[in-house]
Amino acid sequence: MDNSLAIDIGASSGRHILGHLEDGKIVTEEIYRFPNLPDEIEGHYVWNTERLFAEILNGLKRAAEIGKIPSSVGIDTWAVDYALLDKDCKLIPPVFSYRDGRTEGVTDKLHSRIPFEELYSRTGIQFQPFNTVYQLYADKLSGRLQNAEHMLMLPDYFHFLLTGVMRQEYTNATSTGMVSALGHTWDEKIIEAAGLDKKLFRPLSQPGETVGEFSDEVAAAVGYRAKVILPATHDTASAVLAAPLSGVAPYISSGTWSLLGIEQPFAHTDKDSMSFNYSNEGSTNYSFRFQKNIMGLWMIQQVRHDLGDSYSFSELADLARANPTDIVVDANDGRFLAPESMLEEVHAAAGRQLTVGQTAYCIFNSLAKCYAQSLEELESITGEKYDTLYIIGGGCKNGLLNELTAKETGKRVVTGPSEATAIGNLVMQMTGKKQIKNKDEARELIRNSFDISEVVL
Repeated sequence: MDNSLAIDIGASSGRHILGHLEDGKIVTEEIYRFPNLPDEIEGHYVWNTERLFAEILNGLKRAAEIGKIPSSVGIDTWAVDYALLDKDCKLIPPVFSYRDGRTEGVTDKLHSRIPFEELYSRTGIQFQPFNTVYQLYADKLSGRLQNAEHMLMLPDYFHFLLTGVMRQEYTNATSTGMVSALGHTWDEKIIEAAGLDKKLFRPLSQPGETVGEFSDEVAAAVGYRAKVILPATHDTASAVLAAPLSGVAPYISSGTWSLLGIEQPFAHTDKDSMSFNYSNEGSTNYSFRFQKNIMGLWMIQQVRHDLGDSYSFSELADLARANPTDIVVDANDGRFLAPESMLEEVHAAAGRQLTVGQTAYCIFNSLAKCYAQSLEELESITGEKYDTLYIIGGGCKNGLLNELTAKETGKRVVTGPSEATAIGNLVMQMTGKKQIKNKDEARELIRNSFDISEVVL
């Protein structure tokens, strides 16, 4: 049995999922899971990459313990964040989280050197204050780049720790706001405008390419050798690869963030796309995910945390269903990005105190309305009308949110698979190993292998 191992690390948790082909289906098994949240150190949100890599190794060891050693491994994470390495290839700490506020005021300074309109026309990447280009410019202004020789997005960094080989993978690189939408390579004008050294940027590698084998040190630690094959290392790119799309249809990758969009063979870099804050992020085979970031289930995750983690997510959904309210907030308001208390922030935006059930319903209903508005914008830009909306990722298990989304959008809503990111990661490894021919074959396999449901109102 030829196992592949997807290591899918999200901004709230990570998991190791084995997969193989059997009787025309993809069979998966979760073998390890661990929590992941940024640390707050001296007023900054940072990632503990040492701890994360230890968890990566723990999951690899688990595969050996259960006698299911993979022939290949690939890691995906969220986008935007990166590691800086010095001339000796040692980490320059800290590794900042995108939720850190260090780019405040930096965006305007960069825009004085290269206007956002030009950034967008060259890259097609929506404005977010935490985009990599702004983070790197903040590093430039603070002097953090003085000893930096390499910049690796987080999955690239972990792949380097596994193999000793440095690669910069295309889909995640596009999220930086520094890759040309036309040339599919680093945009030298943007790099120069930000005063960044070109040595930080390596030729871009495509999903499906082999990085290398486990180093001797890693092989000794986990008890075997395996190849590292690049998935689409941006988790949303992997998730969308697993969406059971039929033709051109909109999707929502629903998790900590909600990403709503369509796949396109070209980028939309016009003024309407910019004004609606849509992004053109790289996908496999140089296609694009034309999509919009929406705050997502981060809101309910943080409310749950504010309540002492005393409710499960299913309990919060049940309470919401039993306590509907007409109160709506702007789910995409920047106030919800990293508030001290999400519960208090929702109540402040609502203009009143709400019960737990009302708070949860307000969040789900507000998200559904935001989805509907974003879908209308998408149809306006593309000039198309879509009859079906696909929801993938962990959020597709939230029945109430799915129902509210179907109601607000007026679309047929199809849900699943829930572990879309890991599945997309696996099929890209299988493609690299010539077990799967292309994206169409992958999606047919996914439709035959996993629970795909239609929302009934």
